[in-house]
Amino acid sequence: MAITSVKEQVTQALNTLSEAELQQVAEYVAFLRFRARVVSPPVMDALHLATLYAEFADEDRTLADEGLEEYCVHLHDEDAQ
Repeated sequence: MAITSVKEQVTQALNTLSEAELQQVAEYVAFLRFRARVVSPPVMDALHLATLYAEFADEDRTLADEGLEEYCVHLHDEDAQ
């Protein structure tokens, strides 16, 4: 039994398909070509995500603390009126 390449196997399978089935194959090939052109989103590892989370969590905490002081001042001013 001879080893056939994937291309030969696909060609043999295509030769047995009806026109309707060939149309479906053509649509699938078009989809595969389209998908190959679309850029995949970058894969982020857990360590990188944890580092980003920690970095922005500190910044968020600082901004919240600063905003809280200002909020308290405005509440005090509001009560004084």
